[in-house]
Amino acid sequence: MALQGPIPIGFEQVFPHGCYVVGEVEQVKDFEASTAGKFVPARDKTTGELVWQVAVMDADPGVKAAQKTVSVKILAPVQPVPPASMAGLPFTPVEFDGMTVTPYVHQATGRLAYSIRAREMRAPRAVGKPSVSAKDAA
Repeated sequence: MALQGPIPIGFEQVFPHGCYVVGEVEQVKDFEASTAGKFVPARDKTTGELVWQVAVMDADPGVKAAQKTVSVKILAPVQPVPPASMAGLPFTPVEFDGMTVTPYVHQATGRLAYSIRAREMRAPRAVGKPSVSAKDAA
């Protein structure tokens, strides 16, 4: 089978209505290597990069309230910084590049769930056509 490991996916497929940062970027803990007095950061098994996570809210109005907030894990050598907040908005819009999903069965519920990972977090790109200056139009 051609699919091995995480499945590459576009941001628009995961969050077609966009998403917003609703939590802090935190380093993920390696639960197997950490002890009560020693925090060991998680590393991606394939790349060896540090794993960070951030809670985001899905802007899709059709998503049930209990499923609106999800965690996106980001693989990066240093702590990713969310985009700057925008005046007039209660939450910061964000987009992710280099996304993958890994399906798994949730142990507690027995339901299918997805682990979402990304390589980069950034401000959303502007929507619409680029503006044309008078000089370019001439």
